Order: sequence, then C-alpha cells, then structure tokens
Amino acid sequence: MNTTTLNAERTETSMSPADTKNKARAPGTWVLSLYFLQGLPFFMVNLVSALMFKSLGVSNEDITRWTGLLGLAWVFKPLWSPLLELAPSKKWMVISFQALGAAALGLIALSLNLPSFFVICIALLAVAAIASASHDIVCDGLYIATLSGKQRAVWAGWLGTCFNGSKLFAMGGLVILAGTLEKSAGPVVAWATVFGIAAVTMAVLAAYHVWALPDTRSSVEAGGSIEVAGTLGDVIRSFFKLEGVWVAIAFIILFRAGEAQVQAMGPLFMKDARELGGLGMATTEVGLSYGTAGTLAFLAGSIASGYFTAWLGLRRAMIWLLLAMNLPNLAFYALALSQTTNLWWISLAVSLETFGYGFGFVAVILFMMQFVAKSKYQTAHYAIATGFMALGYVIFKAISGDVQKLLGYQHFFLWVVLSAIPVFLMLKVLPIREDEAAEPKHEA
Repeated sequence: MNTTTLNAERTETSMSPADTKNKARAPGTWVLSLYFLQGLPFFMVNLVSALMFKSLGVSNEDITRWTGLLGLAWVFKPLWSPLLELAPSKKWMVISFQALGAAALGLIALSLNLPSFFVICIALLAVAAIASASHDIVCDGLYIATLSGKQRAVWAGWLGTCFNGSKLFAMGGLVILAGTLEKSAGPVVAWATVFGIAAVTMAVLAAYHVWALPDTRSSVEAGGSIEVAGTLGDVIRSFFKLEGVWVAIAFIILFRAGEAQVQAMGPLFMKDARELGGLGMATTEVGLSYGTAGTLAFLAGSIASGYFTAWLGLRRAMIWLLLAMNLPNLAFYALALSQTTNLWWISLAVSLETFGYGFGFVAVILFMMQFVAKSKYQTAHYAIATGFMALGYVIFKAISGDVQKLLGYQHFFLWVVLSAIPVFLMLKVLPIREDEAAEPKHEA
C-alpha cells in the first residue's frame, strides 16, 4: 500500500480520549471494507472505464490517451498530502472522499445517454480519480495512526487482498454483468447499470464507515500549515539528494513500460473485431478471462514472488523478476498471431501474463523501499518514488493507443516486449543495497 502521510515519519500519533475509546474497536470491522474502497474507484477509473468506452464506440487512441492522463491524480498526490494532514479528523476525510467518488460514478451512469457523454465522463472520472488518490492518503494515514505496530503487521497481508478483491469485483463481476446486459438491454443501459452498482456499493460502505471507522484525530494543529509546508520542501529537496537518485528515477519510470501498454491495450485487443486484428470477444468473455482468471493469477504471482525474493535477495532476484515481468507479454503477441477463439487458451495466455506481472512487480516495490530505507523521510520519499512509478504508467498508457494504431496489434505486442530492454541495460548501475534487499518485510 502507498503510505503517503508525512506524519508517518514521526512517532505514533497522539490520541485523544475519544480516539482511545475508538481504538478498542476490532480492526476487522473496518480494515477490510476500507481497503476494498481504496481499490474499487481505482479500478473503475483505470480499467473498467476503458471497456465501457470500447463498447460505446470510442477509438483505442482516445481511450488510452484520456484514461491514461487520469493517472496523473496518483502521480501528484504526494504534493497535496500535507494539506490533508491539517484535517482534524481522518475518519471524516475518508468518508468525504468515498462519498465524492460514489457521486462521480453515479453521475457517469446518468450521463451515458447524453450527446457529449465522452467529455462528461472523462471530467467525472477525473473527479473520481482525484477523490480516489486523496482517499489513498487519508486511508493509509488512518490505518497507520490508529493501529499499533503489531496490529499493522497482523493486518498488512489483508490490505493487498482487499485491494485486489475490488479488482475481482469490478473487472470480474461487474464486467461480466455488463456483458450479459449488453446482449439484452444494449451497451448504454448495461454500463449505466454497472457504474450505478459501483456508486451504490461505495455509498453504502461509506455510510457503514460512519459507524465503523475510528475517529482518529490528527496530531497536526490547524496553525501548523507553515511547518508542514516547510517539511514538504525539505522532503522534496532531500529526495533529490539521495545517492543514485537519477538512475533510480529512470529505472522506476521505465520499469512499467511494457506492462502499462499491455494493461491499457490488452482488454481492448480482446474486444476489438477480428478484421481489425483483435479477438472479437464478448464483454462477458473478457470479464471471465481477464477480470477473473487474470486477477487470481496476479495474486498467485504476487504471493510467490515475495517468498522467492526473500529467499534469493533483491540483487540476485532482480534479473528473474524483470524476465517474469516482461517475457510473458509474448503471450499477447501469440494471441495476436493466432487470433484463436478458444476461451481456454486465451484465459491461459492472460493468466500467464498477469502471473508474470504479479511476480515481477515486486521488484520495483522492493527497490523503492530499499532505496529510501536510510533516508530521513522514509515514508514521504517512498510516496515520491511511487509518484514517479505512476508517471511512467501514465506516459506509456497514454501513448499505447497511438502506437497500436501505427503498428497494428501484432507488431504492437512485439514492441511491448522490446520496450523492456532499457531496464535490463540499467541493472549494472542500479543502486541496490544487498543488505536491505534481503529483507523485504516492510509495508508497501
């Protein structure tokens, strides 16, 4: 998880008497639902919306360009995290951003019949993206400030599970539902229903959180904004003074070059007509293969990778993690060559790619953690690093539609594999500290 609050650099947040009372509430009553709602708007904005636009006739290049730019909300979220620290109650900030995200998704459902639906939807998705990115900050801040170190360790494994559980719900359940409704009610009604369900789900859980969330109060006084702003300046300056920072930034940005393009174009390729080089799959089939089988394979890869890297150490494991991250992209190249209609083979290829993605993605996470491990502001510097990682994703996702239009699907997926070459070339100069790499046990 991305923990971006500057208060995490300090000692445990002081608690008021009210906080102490709320702290006794079992974490199980709110941690699972909280991190499910951290993931749901993220996947609705970054993945589900692309499939919706494809069904509604929007071109690949417009889909990837504009949905890619929405990712800038996650790139720049560290810059406004200090402002959110000034809020007296993390609980009500969390609920406010959940409600705002629910409203944005609900309005998308109501706007699909309008003549300028694409422009309106992109604007509303931008609102949902900003609300989601801001929610990440206060959500992680609430988790850190409320739970003890032991409790955080106990529940850490559930955070990624719930976050990716929302992907299974969105890309699996909701996309499959959309595909079923497309056949009987048409694409507009189908996707309006899906976004309506997502909005209601968020609204219901936000209402539940009014009762469930602990009312953890901020230790930053309202008059401390100057101090916070000064701290942010020091955080940024000190980050760019870290040894090997420019090599690290280049690696972090380029690491997701291939994966970002596959994530953007993979589902669109599966839906595109066969005469255009796609697989001509129905939305329901995309949900089954990509949203269900693919998500489960990603989780399996992520779990296996943690044990593998802990056993081998990051420096020695890095080459294998990079190969796992990028070579399985050849599965999509094979699909583009064969244009098979066999759902089992397609699901197998997608599962191979997403397993490799899950297995290899830990490389950049652990690299960023060990890179900032000895810095003065570990958590804030990690947040900046994740911002650069998001920037790389935005850049390559935004251009993927134009590259695919230029090259066609077959050559596009071959280009995706070749775009990973720069990160392999950087391995010899990458600043990895072996002692840190062998202990990948920090929270992400």
